[in-house]
Amino acid sequence: MGYLQGFVIPVKAGNKEAYRAMAAQAAPVFLEGGATRIVECWEADVPEGKRTDMRKAVKAQDGEAIVFSWILWPDKATCDAAAEKMMSDERMKPDGPLPFEGDRMIYAGFETVLDSGGDGPFGFVDGIVASVANGQRDVFIEHARDSAALFREKGALRLVDGWGADVPDGKLTDFKGAVQAADGETVIFGWIEWPDKAARDAGWGALMSDPRMMESPPVWNGSLAIFGGFAPIFDSAS
Repeated sequence: MGYLQGFVIPVKAGNKEAYRAMAAQAAPVFLEGGATRIVECWEADVPEGKRTDMRKAVKAQDGEAIVFSWILWPDKATCDAAAEKMMSDERMKPDGPLPFEGDRMIYAGFETVLDSGGDGPFGFVDGIVASVANGQRDVFIEHARDSAALFREKGALRLVDGWGADVPDGKLTDFKGAVQAADGETVIFGWIEWPDKAARDAGWGALMSDPRMMESPPVWNGSLAIFGGFAPIFDSAS
């Protein structure tokens, strides 16, 4: 199984280009350390939730946008070794103030339990974070595989799901708090890649009218899950 790091980050809307430039500058260091892909996505359709949502997850303020991003690694050992080296790499030291709010960023490491394949370009992504009872891991993976087949049938390019492996507690924000994960639950992080937003909207419309979607309900806590739609602004594979 592969490994991925997932991030949800509040960024001032006016810092979009500065953030993209920072990601492009840092990407070669991650790739040299063994990362296989770095993707940064800017909010395009992030709904407000009653109890949880992407904005609440990072205590977003007025004028801030949400970035949903990930770094893919061959395994956790490679990721951990790279992190150690990057701590002393001069290229990772910012030239000035960071273009994002690092104290409210949430991040974690996940074991890749589903990757439907297809690592080409995409134009839109649906991101999700949720929690699953620890004992439901195999059921979650089976459901993810079944869902992936349906989504790809309706136009999705790729689906990836990660099972929490290194989910730290934060001082202000963290992934557990973002989805109000209870004791005995594991945080999951995943996304669905689409050609563009039009294909995504059409795909979801077709899925909602497909009776097979109801045959295998998800095992994650839907009432507390956070999700949104995003457009890529940096992709190391491009």
